[in-house]
Amino acid sequence: MPIKIPEGLPAAGILENENIFVMNELRANQQDIRPLRIAILNLMPTKIVTETQLIRLLSNTPLQIELTLLQTASHVSKNTPAEHMETFYKYFDDVCDSNFDGLIITGAPVEELPFEAVDYWPELCRVMEWSKTHVFSTFHICWAAQAALYHHYGVPKYKLDKKLFGVYSHTVSVPEHPLVRGFDEKFLAPHSRHTECRVSDIEMEQRLRILAESEEAGAFIIAAKDRNMFFVTGHSEYDNDTLSREYFRDKEKGLDIQLPYNYFPGNDETKRPPNKWRGHAHLLFSNWLNYFVYQLTPYDLNEIR
Repeated sequence: MPIKIPEGLPAAGILENENIFVMNELRANQQDIRPLRIAILNLMPTKIVTETQLIRLLSNTPLQIELTLLQTASHVSKNTPAEHMETFYKYFDDVCDSNFDGLIITGAPVEELPFEAVDYWPELCRVMEWSKTHVFSTFHICWAAQAALYHHYGVPKYKLDKKLFGVYSHTVSVPEHPLVRGFDEKFLAPHSRHTECRVSDIEMEQRLRILAESEEAGAFIIAAKDRNMFFVTGHSEYDNDTLSREYFRDKEKGLDIQLPYNYFPGNDETKRPPNKWRGHAHLLFSNWLNYFVYQLTPYDLNEIR
């Protein structure tokens, strides 16, 4: 089944060229199906790239999804055309009286700042509190995972000695959990961050459970026991060239950036990096949609409250 996206969204053409089935709003409205209502609060600077990556993963299930893209009112995007934001994005106040089956909150390149120093932190806290009563399941990515662990459970973050940057091996800790159903015992996923939430702090919080972790990258997938929330500290949604674009961007700026770990073949930056994590990325998002949204969410979204 397709994912329903706004007419004219750039992701449509990209995904159709990949033989991914997307459907415009006109055709979707002619079907007698109650689609899953999924919102994405996109905090990444390259919003078109991020929305395309996430739509690609969300579309790989038998479920019909109605997508709502959200932006913050307290921070103006400088890297995405204003016309795109005005056409395809809504503000939180536009949807705060609505209910959603699922919410994804993306990462953001602000992890070196204290949470309270981020200009949209108060607004993000409003969204995270709202999600507890208006969203059936929430999926937090990278910095948003750290922010949500801090906001909901008081788990602190720590600055790393050097940037965690590359593709790392992870081990499934709780193989019986539906979110990691079908995962290999060991799998790869990209990371790109300057901070971490430590395994020891997460394990001290009895309401949290680590589902997958890495010797090098730490806790990767964390589940809340008391709420339908998940926290993923890396970037399974990344394309094969996302880390290379970040690497060459920083290198051209003269910044001190190391070669991404376990990424370029033979550590040769002239060679195309393969995508070694795509299969598990699709499993992660399809398991979330199936087992924690579609299978459990009420047909009448008003029953969430």
